[in-house]
Amino acid sequence: MSIAPTAEWGFSPLDEQLQFREAHWSEGVARLVTWLDGQGTFREVAEVLEKVGQIHISSSTTWREGQHWGEAFKKAEERQAEQDHHLPSRDEIIRGEAQGGERMGAAMDGAMLYILTEGWKEFKAGCIFNITQQPTLDKETLEWEDLGHAAQITYVAHLGGPEVFGQKLWAEAYRRHWTQAWETQVLGDAAAWIWNLTEEHFFDSKRSVDWYHATEHLGNAAEYLYGEESTPPRQGWLNEHKKILYQGQAAQLARQLQELASGKTGGAHEDLLREAGYFEHNQHRMNYMELREEGWLLGSGMVESGAKQFKHCFTGPGMRWSRLGAERLLPVRAAVMSHHFDDIWRATYNSPNN
Repeated sequence: MSIAPTAEWGFSPLDEQLQFREAHWSEGVARLVTWLDGQGTFREVAEVLEKVGQIHISSSTTWREGQHWGEAFKKAEERQAEQDHHLPSRDEIIRGEAQGGERMGAAMDGAMLYILTEGWKEFKAGCIFNITQQPTLDKETLEWEDLGHAAQITYVAHLGGPEVFGQKLWAEAYRRHWTQAWETQVLGDAAAWIWNLTEEHFFDSKRSVDWYHATEHLGNAAEYLYGEESTPPRQGWLNEHKKILYQGQAAQLARQLQELASGKTGGAHEDLLREAGYFEHNQHRMNYMELREEGWLLGSGMVESGAKQFKHCFTGPGMRWSRLGAERLLPVRAAVMSHHFDDIWRATYNSPNN
């Protein structure tokens, strides 16, 4: 089983034993159920089918249909992975000249879901996107500026270690003609595995720590200095040092935090040194003012949003997954989010049974 059966989801023990599927469904209904399974929880799918399509299907049946076609999507992904093994490695490729100086980007993040008998496990999510310039209102100056934005975003996900995930993300980048982009950028939250994969697959890309994660670390430092309550001194310190960070002075921040740590004892001393190390180690990935002026992205919100969308399907109340069950639906969810579900469905539905 892929989910712990509960009364809430309406599982029938006999249905479970027989592994019943609605074999008489048309392709259109099967496709709709699978597509909806990639959008939300099985209870939500059953409610949408009943209210919108007047199709009366239990949540347990939508689960079984999602598992059946999820397995087909998973096998399609595995076949693609076999082809990916024959892709040229990044260092074997000579970058081509792109039309109009196109830029592309990649972003990576990790999130947790609950696996039966294993507990909470991390799955890795990544996305590939084009970088375009769009008029954007600056909230501080109230002036419109052309800033970099992510467009045409596609996603991959993997429940497991970074090696396989990195291969999947590189394969998606290659499919998206990454090698023809004039310039590229990789964003992440400063986790070591992200930069290791960047070095392996995207080594000639500009590398950037997400601005919002960086400011969270500044917020941590402010808390260690001034306490948990938001006070004018704490907020003033935070605002001042955000400006220093934005100006690309992460090395200066690291030195200041080291000096401030010397005046503290116990946990506050260690905490401030840890934050100082964060800025010192990542200083070369924190040139935010320069990035903005050159039209690059400052934040990795597109992949964090993507990770939350994955989690929506997997972390509803009471949801518990087997590893196989989660692995079956991850590629369905990725196909829906990437807007190429129909292409994969046509290829999968018309494929001969293995």
